[in-house]
Amino acid sequence: MTARTVAVRVPATSANLGPGFDTLGLALSVYDELTVSALPDRRLEIAVSGEGADDVPTDDSHLVVRAIAHAYAAVGKELPGLRLTAHNAIPHGRGMGSSGAAVVAGLLAAKGLLAGEAEFGPDLLLRLATEMEGHPDNVAPALFGGLTIAWTGDAGPQHKKLLVHRGVSPLVFVPEFTMSTSVARGLAPLNVPREDAVFNVSRSALLIAALTQSPELLMAATEDKLHQSYRAQAMPATDALVQRLRAAGFAAVVSGAGPSVLVLADGPGQRREAVAIAAEADTPWEPLLLAVDVKGGTVRDYTEGSTTRS
Repeated sequence: MTARTVAVRVPATSANLGPGFDTLGLALSVYDELTVSALPDRRLEIAVSGEGADDVPTDDSHLVVRAIAHAYAAVGKELPGLRLTAHNAIPHGRGMGSSGAAVVAGLLAAKGLLAGEAEFGPDLLLRLATEMEGHPDNVAPALFGGLTIAWTGDAGPQHKKLLVHRGVSPLVFVPEFTMSTSVARGLAPLNVPREDAVFNVSRSALLIAALTQSPELLMAATEDKLHQSYRAQAMPATDALVQRLRAAGFAAVVSGAGPSVLVLADGPGQRREAVAIAAEADTPWEPLLLAVDVKGGTVRDYTEGSTTRS
C-alpha cells in the first residue's frame, strides 16, 4: 500500500511592521517546502536541507512533527509514523517567522494527510497555530498570505486578510547574527506612556491605509514608540541600519523580533538605493528583494498517481 504523501509550501513572514506590535503581519516570497508521508508503522524519518539543517532536531521534538502531532490530537486521531523531507529557505532566528512557518507547515501537513477524515477550517488552523506559537501575528500571514490583522477575542484568535498595494516592494536585509525572540520580547516594557500608546494607535491605522491604498505614506506610517527603541540595545547593528535608512527616506523597521531589517519600499527602483546604503554599513547585510505572498501556506496530495489538491 502506497503511503499517503503531501507537499507543503509556507511563506516567510514579517510581524509588527513598525507600529503594529503583535497585530500586523506580512507574508513574503521566501518559502520552506516539505513533503510528508504517513507511514503504516511507528517510524519517524526526518531529512532537512537548507537553512538550519545542522541545528534542527531530527526526532519527535522537531517543530513540524510537534505541530502534526498537535493537529492529530485536536481531532482525536492517532499519529502515524512519518517521513518528513524539508528544504528550508526561511532564515532561522532572523525575525522572518521561521518557527511560525514550521508550525503552519505541520498543521497543513496534517490537514492533507487527514483529508477526508477530519476537517481543518481556517479558524481551527489559526487556533492550533496560535496555541503553539503564542501569538497570531506571525502565523496568520503564513497561513493566509497577504497583509493580516490578527487579534484575540471571545471566539479565540481571529484574522482579517488585506491585499497590499502593488506599488509596495518589500526588501529584507538579513545579517549573519541571530536574535532570540523570547529575549527580544523581554526587552519591551509591560507599561508605556499614554502618549506613546496613542502615537502607535494612529500609526497602525495609518499603516493599513499606506499598505493598501497610499504607499507614499509609508514613512510616517512605520514610526513606532512601543518596542523597537527598547530592543535597540540588544541589536545595535540593526538599530543603526534602521536609523540610517530612515534618515535617507526609507520606510525601514525591525522585521519581527529582529535582527533582520524590513524596508517597505514605494516601488522597485527605491530598493536599489536602499541596497546601496546598506552596503556601506560596517555589518554585512544580505539583501532579499521580495514580493508580498498572496496565497499563504498551501498543501497538495503528493501521493504517487494522485493529483488531488487541498
